[in-house]
Amino acid sequence: MSGRDPHGLGRRDSWEGVRAVVAGFGVSGFAAADNLLHLGADVTALDESDAGDRREKADLLEVLGARVRLGEGSTATLPDDVDLVVVSPGWRPTAPLLAQAAARGLPLWGEVELAWRLRDPERPAPWLAVTGTNGKTTTVRMLESVLRAAGLRTVAAGNVGLPLVEAVMDPEPWDVLAVELSSFQLHWTRSVAAESAAVLNVAEDHLDWHGTLDEYAAAKGRVYEGVERACVYNVADPVTEQLVRDADVVEGARAIGFTLGTPGVGMVGVVDDILADRAFVEERQSSAAELCTVADLPSPAPHVVADALAAAALARAHGVSQQAVRDGLRAFRPDAHRIAAVGEVDGVAYVDDSKATNPHAARASLAAYSPVVWVAGGLAKGAAFDDLVAACRDRLRGAVLLGRDRDVVAAALARHAPDVPVVVVDGGEDGPDRVMDRVVAAAAGMAHQGDTVLLAPGCASMDMFADYGARGDAFAAAVQRRAAAQG
Repeated sequence: MSGRDPHGLGRRDSWEGVRAVVAGFGVSGFAAADNLLHLGADVTALDESDAGDRREKADLLEVLGARVRLGEGSTATLPDDVDLVVVSPGWRPTAPLLAQAAARGLPLWGEVELAWRLRDPERPAPWLAVTGTNGKTTTVRMLESVLRAAGLRTVAAGNVGLPLVEAVMDPEPWDVLAVELSSFQLHWTRSVAAESAAVLNVAEDHLDWHGTLDEYAAAKGRVYEGVERACVYNVADPVTEQLVRDADVVEGARAIGFTLGTPGVGMVGVVDDILADRAFVEERQSSAAELCTVADLPSPAPHVVADALAAAALARAHGVSQQAVRDGLRAFRPDAHRIAAVGEVDGVAYVDDSKATNPHAARASLAAYSPVVWVAGGLAKGAAFDDLVAACRDRLRGAVLLGRDRDVVAAALARHAPDVPVVVVDGGEDGPDRVMDRVVAAAAGMAHQGDTVLLAPGCASMDMFADYGARGDAFAAAVQRRAAAQG
């Protein structure tokens, strides 16, 4: 049986004869398999897990003609007759299935790469792409809100919202897409070229996957490749500017910096609590456009302001008006578990930022509060906490640590903030809810009236919880139980 080369095929072509293997059967893997079937490809989907709704989705695709193998050992061997492997985010290049594909010289596309190739050739909606260690989802959601305020048909897609394959295959064309891309997704892209793109920041994260910080940064930098209009970078993070310098972009594309300080020419920034644009105004040498005020944002926290500036820069590069930027940012509401107030007990505020799953994100969160009792720990993913503790120690009333790598955080506190009291909460045989009750009780014991107890773990959650959302929910529930007990 002879196969067919998938290169050059798009959404208007028949994919009959293309034998595609989809590695991973989560949200993006299912979307890839479903749409490849729709295009006529012969599809085999593989995943080591059959958790969640995977089995139900497998039954659906099998009715449509796909082969789906789920469960332990399902991904050990690549089938013999394969023309294309579509990789779900998070799969390491060293995975046996992918190593076999590479040895055979097969094309390895991520779901994002597949989506790019399946755009409508008559109305290919431009992508405004966002990546970075932290702030991606908030920035993309802000961007989506601004684009909608401008009257554009848009949606957040990629690492948040719709899988990109579903977005590009929508029969009703989008005007523009607000696209969040992770380093995992970018690793598997080759031909993606956004209209404009932003790297918000680069800090240690996922080093257990990428190997080195340089490799991680290089994956992030792929978002700038082929950019047509604007490469948005963080003035406070020189790595992001260097990634712009290193990128191969379309002639005429501009480098646009965002800063929490006064913006220079060609930048967006803050002047007297006003978000100001000196990049997309005619007289940018001598004047700036007012976009909105800090008070228009859901929080004055520095990282929230930075995210708003990046979203505004991408929207302005697309031609969106000042008024739409202001209206969209005013209308924006953050997703759950991002600096969300969950209660106040005895004059102490409790804030859930469970989405802060690495030290860089936790540091940004801590910068918004003082004094603070810090709740931290979980899976550190190879990251260190020394810089965070050294920068934030004067804000800390105390720290409560939990999770598998709590000792990593404790060691950094001992080195750089030895006077900060630390309580370590063991998991023991208790369930997560009981553990979080003890965490909240310990934090309450250290907090003074007017303080903030902040869940900003700096770590992933899967050692104790299903995901960061479950961890945040457990924290909020424990705060509510304490409030009820206090009467």
